[in-house]
Amino acid sequence: MTAPGPVPRPAEPRPRPAAGVPLTPARRRRIRDRNLTLLRLAWGLMALALLAFTLWQPGDWPVKLGAWVLLTLLADESGGWYGYLGTALGVLPYFSSHAPPAQWLVILPLVGAALIAGLIVKHAGGPLVLPFAFAAFALPILLTERLGPSLDTTLTLPSNAQFRASSLGLAAAALAFSFVRQALGIYLRRRAEQPHPVSAPPLPDAGLPDA
Repeated sequence: MTAPGPVPRPAEPRPRPAAGVPLTPARRRRIRDRNLTLLRLAWGLMALALLAFTLWQPGDWPVKLGAWVLLTLLADESGGWYGYLGTALGVLPYFSSHAPPAQWLVILPLVGAALIAGLIVKHAGGPLVLPFAFAAFALPILLTERLGPSLDTTLTLPSNAQFRASSLGLAAAALAFSFVRQALGIYLRRRAEQPHPVSAPPLPDAGLPDA
């Protein structure tokens, strides 16, 4: 008579993975704010790096001027000091191994002052102040265009069509982008702050007694 074999042990149930902790609105807001901060940091540094590269390399003055205005205002979307640092980068052509364009002697003080004036007004409020920021940027350029030749007959650069397109035109485009971004951000924040309706749990089906 053979001895009975070992009785097989029942398989132990596998532990179920712990359910994820639901994100509270406050935690979700902190994660969103952290991601937005990282995105702004990357955006600002990328714009400043591209601006520094463009100003350091040889090139025509319309390209350098357009990059200076556009990338400075776009970098300013990441925070105030990005815009002022972009304005300060306007001196880079004088430190490059290549000679700066002759027109840069007029562009640097004129457009630099216009950028500072526009940035100061831009930082004063939300999207509704952006038209005034453009006016503050354009005012020094338009005044120089009108009054400059009477003070210095060689000061004709502000009346150049390329100069106006590279300064006023690109400033308007950058501020229009800022308006859309800020307006969209306000809309999304208000939508996220709205209370979400909580659906009531379904009532248990009591059923009908059998006849």
